Amino acid sequence: MSQLIAHSLDDIPFVAKEILEQIGNRKVVAFYAEMGSGKTTLISAVLRAMGIESPEGSPTYSLVNSYESPYYGEVMHFDVYRLNSVEEALDAGVEELLYSGAICFVEWAEIIEPLLPDEAMKVRITINDAGERLIQID
Repeated sequence: MSQLIAHSLDDIPFVAKEILEQIGNRKVVAFYAEMGSGKTTLISAVLRAMGIESPEGSPTYSLVNSYESPYYGEVMHFDVYRLNSVEEALDAGVEELLYSGAICFVEWAEIIEPLLPDEAMKVRITINDAGERLIQID
Protein backbone atom coordinates (compact mmCIF):
# COMPACT_ATOMS: atom_id res chain seq x y z
CA MET A 1 0.00 0.00 0.00
CA SER A 2 1.25 3.47 -0.79
CA GLN A 3 -0.07 6.98 -0.43
CA LEU A 4 0.72 9.82 -2.79
CA ILE A 5 -0.19 13.49 -2.71
CA ALA A 6 -1.07 15.48 -5.82
CA HIS A 7 -0.56 19.08 -4.79
CA SER A 8 -1.77 20.27 -8.21
CA LEU A 9 -2.63 18.96 -11.68
CA ASP A 10 1.11 19.07 -12.47
CA ASP A 11 1.59 16.08 -10.13
CA ILE A 12 -0.99 13.84 -11.87
CA PRO A 13 1.43 12.37 -14.50
CA PHE A 14 3.73 11.23 -11.66
CA VAL A 15 0.83 9.62 -9.80
CA ALA A 16 -0.23 7.91 -13.05
CA LYS A 17 3.25 6.42 -13.51
CA GLU A 18 3.22 5.15 -9.92
CA ILE A 19 -0.12 3.43 -10.52
CA LEU A 20 1.32 1.76 -13.63
CA GLU A 21 4.39 0.63 -11.70
CA GLN A 22 2.22 -0.96 -9.01
CA ILE A 23 -0.27 -2.76 -11.28
CA GLY A 24 1.98 -5.78 -11.71
CA ASN A 25 0.03 -8.68 -13.24
CA ARG A 26 -3.37 -7.37 -12.12
CA LYS A 27 -5.89 -6.55 -14.83
CA VAL A 28 -8.47 -4.50 -12.90
CA VAL A 29 -7.88 -1.17 -11.17
CA ALA A 30 -10.87 0.02 -9.13
CA PHE A 31 -11.21 3.74 -8.37
CA TYR A 32 -13.09 4.99 -5.31
CA ALA A 33 -13.70 8.71 -4.82
CA GLU A 34 -16.36 11.36 -4.49
CA MET A 35 -17.78 13.15 -7.53
CA GLY A 36 -15.35 15.78 -8.80
CA SER A 37 -12.29 14.40 -7.02
CA GLY A 38 -10.33 13.63 -10.19
CA LYS A 39 -10.97 9.98 -11.10
CA THR A 40 -11.37 10.70 -14.81
CA THR A 41 -8.39 13.07 -14.88
CA LEU A 42 -6.18 10.48 -13.20
CA ILE A 43 -7.35 7.61 -15.43
CA SER A 44 -6.78 9.77 -18.53
CA ALA A 45 -3.22 10.43 -17.31
CA VAL A 46 -2.66 6.68 -16.80
CA LEU A 47 -3.96 5.99 -20.31
CA ARG A 48 -1.56 8.59 -21.74
CA ALA A 49 1.29 6.99 -19.76
CA MET A 50 0.31 3.70 -21.44
CA GLY A 51 0.90 5.30 -24.84
CA ILE A 52 -2.73 6.09 -25.64
CA GLU A 53 -2.50 9.51 -27.23
CA SER A 54 -6.04 10.84 -26.99
CA PRO A 55 -8.16 9.26 -24.28
CA GLU A 56 -11.79 10.30 -24.68
CA GLY A 57 -12.47 11.13 -21.04
CA SER A 58 -15.13 9.46 -18.97
CA PRO A 59 -17.42 7.00 -20.75
CA THR A 60 -20.36 8.14 -18.60
CA TYR A 61 -22.96 7.52 -21.31
CA SER A 62 -21.35 4.63 -23.16
CA LEU A 63 -20.30 2.73 -19.97
CA VAL A 64 -16.92 1.72 -21.43
CA ASN A 65 -14.28 3.13 -23.77
CA SER A 66 -11.85 0.65 -25.29
CA TYR A 67 -8.31 1.54 -26.34
CA GLU A 68 -5.27 -0.19 -27.79
CA SER A 69 -2.02 0.58 -25.97
CA PRO A 70 1.20 -0.02 -27.91
CA TYR A 71 2.75 -1.33 -24.67
CA TYR A 72 -0.10 -2.99 -22.76
CA GLY A 73 -2.53 -4.20 -25.44
CA GLU A 74 -6.25 -3.74 -24.93
CA VAL A 75 -7.26 -1.29 -22.20
CA MET A 76 -10.79 -0.44 -21.06
CA HIS A 77 -12.05 2.56 -19.09
CA PHE A 78 -15.37 1.94 -17.33
CA ASP A 79 -17.64 4.51 -15.74
CA VAL A 80 -20.42 2.57 -14.00
CA TYR A 81 -21.92 5.61 -12.25
CA ARG A 82 -25.23 5.29 -14.13
CA LEU A 83 -25.72 1.63 -13.20
CA ASN A 84 -28.08 1.05 -10.31
CA SER A 85 -27.13 -2.51 -9.42
CA VAL A 86 -24.86 -5.46 -9.98
CA GLU A 87 -27.70 -7.02 -11.99
CA GLU A 88 -27.64 -4.08 -14.43
CA ALA A 89 -23.87 -4.51 -14.76
CA LEU A 90 -24.33 -8.21 -15.50
CA ASP A 91 -27.01 -7.43 -18.10
CA ALA A 92 -24.65 -4.92 -19.74
CA GLY A 93 -21.87 -7.52 -20.02
CA VAL A 94 -19.52 -5.79 -17.57
CA GLU A 95 -18.39 -9.03 -15.93
CA GLU A 96 -17.25 -10.57 -19.24
CA LEU A 97 -15.23 -7.44 -20.04
CA LEU A 98 -13.62 -7.34 -16.58
CA TYR A 99 -12.35 -10.90 -17.10
CA SER A 100 -11.48 -10.52 -20.80
CA GLY A 101 -7.75 -10.18 -20.20
CA ALA A 102 -7.74 -6.45 -20.99
CA ILE A 103 -6.51 -3.98 -18.38
CA CYS A 104 -9.63 -2.35 -16.92
CA PHE A 105 -9.89 0.94 -15.06
CA VAL A 106 -13.22 1.23 -13.24
CA GLU A 107 -14.73 4.48 -11.96
CA TRP A 108 -17.37 4.14 -9.21
CA ALA A 109 -16.15 0.60 -8.51
CA GLU A 110 -18.22 0.35 -5.32
CA ILE A 111 -21.34 -0.08 -7.50
CA ILE A 112 -20.02 -3.34 -8.97
CA GLU A 113 -17.79 -4.45 -6.08
CA PRO A 114 -19.04 -8.09 -6.08
CA LEU A 115 -17.95 -8.49 -9.73
CA LEU A 116 -14.37 -7.30 -9.19
CA PRO A 117 -11.60 -9.91 -8.98
CA ASP A 118 -10.13 -10.36 -5.49
CA GLU A 119 -6.72 -9.19 -6.70
CA ALA A 120 -8.04 -5.91 -8.16
CA MET A 121 -5.89 -2.89 -7.33
CA LYS A 122 -7.83 -0.31 -5.35
CA VAL A 123 -7.15 3.41 -5.76
CA ARG A 124 -8.86 5.76 -3.31
CA ILE A 125 -8.82 9.51 -3.88
CA THR A 126 -9.71 11.99 -1.15
CA ILE A 127 -9.32 15.75 -1.00
CA ASN A 128 -7.77 17.38 2.05
CA ASP A 129 -8.51 20.83 3.46
CA ALA A 130 -5.78 22.37 1.28
CA GLY A 131 -7.47 21.02 -1.87
CA GLU A 132 -4.73 18.46 -2.49
CA ARG A 133 -5.61 14.98 -3.74
CA LEU A 134 -4.53 12.15 -1.47
CA ILE A 135 -4.20 8.95 -3.51
CA GLN A 136 -4.03 5.66 -1.63
CA ILE A 137 -3.07 2.61 -3.68
CA ASP A 138 -3.81 -0.84 -2.25
